Amino acid sequence: MAKKKSTFGADFKKFISRGNVVDMAVGVVVGGAFSKIVTGFVNYIINPFVGMFLKSGSLDSIKTVITPAELNEAGEVVTAEVAILWGTWLQTIIDFLIIAFCIFCVVRVINKIRDKANEKEALAKAEADAAAAKAAAEKAAADAEVAKAKAEEEAAFRASLVQQTALLAEIRDSLKK
Repeated sequence: MAKKKSTFGADFKKFISRGNVVDMAVGVVVGGAFSKIVTGFVNYIINPFVGMFLKSGSLDSIKTVITPAELNEAGEVVTAEVAILWGTWLQTIIDFLIIAFCIFCVVRVINKIRDKANEKEALAKAEADAAAAKAAAEKAAADAEVAKAKAEEEAAFRASLVQQTALLAEIRDSLKK
């Protein structure tokens, strides 16, 4: 039988229908949305508080100008300003720290849940192993009891046989007389 040639569409459908690819796509979308939430939190809540302690009133205004902007007579920018934007960089660091902290918290909760599940599985396995060991011990004890009973029965049978042989010998001897 000839092997069926796969098509690009079938291969793509197989790839996309895997659970881990879909999970990854959902994670990227949710991560992007979460990043927007954190950026909004930093820009609209944290920055105003920080701005209360700055003369300029905003982290965005903290910068080191290397080359100032050049303007023409009409006030239009001819050459843009070249500056190191320290405040914007600090906002990015704050965004990163908040996102990293939130991810840490989520991963920690997931790991605790996974550990509890693994602990429950291990406990159930240990209980099953203990039950199996107990059943095996009970079976071994029952087998030993059966073997002992058989041995006793066989010993009684042999003793009875010896007794019967002796009795027959007595009967034979008495008949000969």
